[in-house]
Amino acid sequence: MKRPVKRRIGESGNGGSLTVSPVHRFPVSSDPLERWDKKYLWHPFTQQSEWAAREPLIIESARGVWLRDAKGRRLMDGVSSLWVNVFGHRKKEIDRAVRRQLSKMAHTTFLGLTHEPAIRLAQRLIEIAPPGLARVFYSDNGSTAVEVALKMAYQYWQLRARPEKTKFVSLKDGYHGDTLGSVSVGGVALFHQRFGKLLFKGYQARFPRPARPGDFGDLEAVLRRHHAKIAAAVLEPLIQGASGMVLAPRGYLAHAARLCRRYGVLLIVDEVATGFGRTGTMFAVQQEKVSPDFLCVAKSLSGGYLPLAATLTREKIYRAFWGRFDEFKTFFHGHTYTANALACAAALANLDLFKKENLLENVRARSRQLASELAPLSDHPHVKEIRQAGLMAGIELIQDKAKGVSYEPARRMGLRVCDACLPRGVWLRPLGDVIVVMPPLAISASELSFLTRAVREAIAEATGS
Repeated sequence: MKRPVKRRIGESGNGGSLTVSPVHRFPVSSDPLERWDKKYLWHPFTQQSEWAAREPLIIESARGVWLRDAKGRRLMDGVSSLWVNVFGHRKKEIDRAVRRQLSKMAHTTFLGLTHEPAIRLAQRLIEIAPPGLARVFYSDNGSTAVEVALKMAYQYWQLRARPEKTKFVSLKDGYHGDTLGSVSVGGVALFHQRFGKLLFKGYQARFPRPARPGDFGDLEAVLRRHHAKIAAAVLEPLIQGASGMVLAPRGYLAHAARLCRRYGVLLIVDEVATGFGRTGTMFAVQQEKVSPDFLCVAKSLSGGYLPLAATLTREKIYRAFWGRFDEFKTFFHGHTYTANALACAAALANLDLFKKENLLENVRARSRQLASELAPLSDHPHVKEIRQAGLMAGIELIQDKAKGVSYEPARRMGLRVCDACLPRGVWLRPLGDVIVVMPPLAISASELSFLTRAVREAIAEATGS
């Protein structure tokens, strides 16, 4: 076996040296954009040595569910540009709303000022939110929406003279973002291994996996033992997204909400991925009639156009922060682009279209179609399981189903399947060896069939069966 060699990447890499396997190639492209990308950029959640060895997809334009790259190739956006796109790209009504707002102003601070798009959007969010939610705090992405909820819950108990309630309970394998607070309440083991010394400590409850009826894990045991120290519980409703589309047992969310009420613990529900129709209802919590103390939303809020997030909470929590200036009860948190006017205008237009285009009915119909068209994969020798909630689906690959043997990470089987989708006109991004299928919510029946056919064929090609 040859030893890895040290190779200068130069123009086609990051300008430094990197130990790589001899099988890696770093061709010098004639395309300046590709050279500059590999020389100057650092992409998120991407092994850069792998990226440097591949031809990048440089997207030039998009319309509907389709992307077009710099070489003129047309690819279906099979993961909604990382789970955010609702009505497709270049939706004329949202385009028009952004242009109209741009003719007035693009942004003003929300510290000491306010503006019409943010006011109207807050009103709209409270109208469609679960009952009991009454206040909207804007931020700019899913991680910060969760961070806001954590800090509000923590400060709420300080203001209520319960300073001992400083801990949080979350679920194993849960994911709530990449900032340190949201990683602290997440349950992705690799993140905790890498950043453990930076994180605050809390409690983790076992999430039933695989989901079994009536198996609600050990959340009650954790709350019974530690509730006096716990400020809030944090969870994703119905399905854990980034951990591989892991389904919760039916009734788990309602069970968790009852436990939080019983033990005097606030409930934070992270609907960053599931909110705004993705599971077939406007919010996933509505399927189990749960009204949390905090609802965190982002991603599809602006229809996939601009960064925008919000944390919705109850009036009693809002009122706990009232007081004289010199009492310093103010919520000391904010973002430069809080309530960006362009993003709020896009979000308002996005929400207007839900009723106009009967979007939730389309989601429910396409969800049934997706389940039907993925069903044949259940018998595939290299498909361990298909997990789905609405238009969120994960197909977990396995090397040997009979023996329960997974693929070695180095085989990159999930990536191989996604690569095999490209010549079939579909772009996907896997979660390890879980193939994520999460198209724009307004996808048509024929477009969805195009997507599922490509996925089935790509799995057959990549796995050799």
